Amino acid sequence: MQNKTRIHADPSLDQDQFDRIPDSLVLLILNKIADVRSLGRCSAVSKRFNFLVPLVHDVYVKIDRVVTVDGDSDDALNPSSLKPRNFFSHFLKLMMFTILKPFHHLHNTNGGNKPLFPQLSHHSPAQVLKNFTHIRNLRIELPAGDVGTEEGVLLRWRAEFGSTLQNCMILGGTRVDRKPASAEQETALEDNGSIPESFYTNGGLKLRVVWTISSLIAASTRHYLLRPIIKDHPTLKSLVLTDADGQGTLSMGVEQLKEFREKPLAASASSNRTQVPASNMKLRYAPYLELPSGMGLQGATLVTIKPTSEGSCGSNSFRKETDAFSCGAFDGPFKAAAKALMKRRTYLLEMNGF
Repeated sequence: MQNKTRIHADPSLDQDQFDRIPDSLVLLILNKIADVRSLGRCSAVSKRFNFLVPLVHDVYVKIDRVVTVDGDSDDALNPSSLKPRNFFSHFLKLMMFTILKPFHHLHNTNGGNKPLFPQLSHHSPAQVLKNFTHIRNLRIELPAGDVGTEEGVLLRWRAEFGSTLQNCMILGGTRVDRKPASAEQETALEDNGSIPESFYTNGGLKLRVVWTISSLIAASTRHYLLRPIIKDHPTLKSLVLTDADGQGTLSMGVEQLKEFREKPLAASASSNRTQVPASNMKLRYAPYLELPSGMGLQGATLVTIKPTSEGSCGSNSFRKETDAFSCGAFDGPFKAAAKALMKRRTYLLEMNGF
């Protein structure tokens, strides 16, 4: 009689091998993803992911469009599509940001039609982030720069805030182009290290004032709109708000976030932004500045701003803090430009709060 052999399933094959990976390791992977949309999709994969995603430490939110107080949203509301002279009258009417709708098809793995993240349907970053309970490092990217400029003009700014402005650096130039072969020789003859008289008579100084005021308004408006996010996330240690054009970056570290929570925020009486305090400014200028990769910056200008309450412009502490901030304010060729301008002659200015 033939022996009958029974076939038994290997119990080890019935177990999902992914379940053997500890939660701590899965969280490390989710932190590398960071993007809030991708994390939302991950949450729909399983009950385990649905539980772990809100515990991530690093989150990146990309804003695609903005909405007005009336809730309208279209291409006309994109900051990059606005004319420079009309931008700020429009921008200060913005109530909050909005992101597109990548989450409508996602639902809880528990069943039913209840959205995975109920707040996502409202499209506000503050509401999108409400379900994340352990955020430490948050980066938000706007669709475009806040300050409208003419074609070919360079404008970059970086600001640090606590409950109010702490540091700001603005790098500008009237044109970025390829360096002509004779440019260096001609510049050497014209540039004696001082600001030329024509800078004051042909509108050069006025243009730099417009850059400075516009950048400070943009930075203080961004800062004001971060209030609900900072309030809802006491675990935050780093917050960066930038834009897709790379024009401006607002950053807040551990100490700045602590100050923001402990000290009352001084709002501007005329608009929805943080009040800019009375400040000391240092202006440095070069008619022409050579940049890496054969590029040249015409009318290169660097403005460093620090509140008057932080100390005198000439103090050693002011100088050290400004130098330290300038080293990390910009990247790439703009970092080299800022470094070169820091060696130029300094002109001291004062600005009232507004």
